[in-house]
Amino acid sequence: MRMRLPEERPAEPPTGFKIAHPMLSQDGTRAGFTGVSLGGALPYGVLDEAHCVYGLRHRAPHRRCDCGFHCVHERTAAEAMLCTAEHRSAVLLEVTVLGAYIRFELGFRYARQRVRTATVGPCACGAVAVALADAGWGRPGWRGFAASCAGCVRGRTAVSLATFARLGGEGLGVRAGGGVVPGAGDGLPEGLGVSELVAEAALLQARLDWFQSQLARLGDRGAGQG
Repeated sequence: MRMRLPEERPAEPPTGFKIAHPMLSQDGTRAGFTGVSLGGALPYGVLDEAHCVYGLRHRAPHRRCDCGFHCVHERTAAEAMLCTAEHRSAVLLEVTVLGAYIRFELGFRYARQRVRTATVGPCACGAVAVALADAGWGRPGWRGFAASCAGCVRGRTAVSLATFARLGGEGLGVRAGGGVVPGAGDGLPEGLGVSELVAEAALLQARLDWFQSQLARLGDRGAGQG
């Protein structure tokens, strides 16, 4: 006798929470995320469809496989995972569960998702993050990024939170310090707001300060050689 799972037909797509690492494509034109455990080798977009991580041809989520996107029901459960050392640089995602899903006690395993908001934690130095900077690791065609304050960006490749949201598209919002930095389609069709412009200015100032320090070092070295 074949067991059948009970079917649900909610009036609205369920909401869930998960953690992931922010990613930027090699050419700098696309933003996405990658998981922290199963499927971490496969970066995904803000609106994306799951595929079997084992390369099998069945559609995700398959009842006899672990494939599919994963999330938990409670925000606090996802936030608790950010306390572990290996996940400190991850961000908290609020997602909309789309397509077929399998409900578990703690969360969902499902076919498609839309990332609604990404909450970025503080910089490694403890200051409020204004940007996402190259974390020094990645996947083929993608670079891993982590939260950074203006003072810690220096010469690393970095994008402001507003720019990351814009590159992600699909109405993604990026949140830091309790304030949402809207992306494309979030109500700012004619440009950026005050908080986004402040973040952009801080990032540009940090880069300018770093370049000036490098020029000063080169100047001192040239004078010594002369």
